[in-house]
Formats: sequence, C-alpha cells, structure tokens
Amino acid sequence: MSRRTRVRSDIAFPFRVDRRGRTAHADHDEHVRDLIEQLLFTSPGERVMRPDFGCGLLDLVFSPNSPELTSTLELSVQAALQRWLGDLIEVEALDMESDENVVRVFLAYAVRATGTRRDDVFEGRAQA
Repeated sequence: MSRRTRVRSDIAFPFRVDRRGRTAHADHDEHVRDLIEQLLFTSPGERVMRPDFGCGLLDLVFSPNSPELTSTLELSVQAALQRWLGDLIEVEALDMESDENVVRVFLAYAVRATGTRRDDVFEGRAQA
C-alpha cells in the first residue's frame, strides 16, 4: 500500500485566477510572504473585525525622516510581526528605508513550518 502525500497549498495573494480559470494557489513559503506583505501595508482600523491588525507603514511615508522615526517604526513592525505572525516566522533581521513616496522593508526570516530562510524586500507606495 502506498500512501499519497498531500502537498499543502494556500490561496495566492492578491486573489487572482490561474490559467485554468481556478483560484490561484501558492506554496506555504510564498503564502507566508503574502501574509507578511498584508500585515506590513494594512493600516490599523482598516480591517473591520480586527481593528488593531496592521502596521500602517504607508501612513508614514510622507512624514519627515529621522533616526528616531525609523527606530520607532522598526520596533512597531517587529512587534506586529511577532504578535500576528510569530507562530509562522522567526524574524532574523529587519531594516527599513523611506524614499519620497516609497517605503521598503528588508526582512530576513525563517519559516517555522519548513525551516526555509528567506531574505525578502517589501515595497509599498503611498497613494497621492
């Protein structure tokens, strides 16, 4: 008797239809990356049933840059990642930069379920 092993598949973000006309899927590591992106660029109060979800990074794009603001943002992003995704990832390094209307988050992390280590850049643009 052979056992079939089912590979985990999650819905891709942003939601889209694949070439077969079905809901597009992502492997677990990509799904975790999608979750991080959602957390980083969701403003607190934006989600109806979770008003404290998010980091609100895009709200601060036009704020004057300063070392104090960057340190504060890094701490709040670190706290949000730990609170909302701490069971899925282990943050290894976090750095941020803001340039005109763009925020970039450089994140090194390990996906707990697979042990995969990733270095991703998340970029958000403010809507004028």
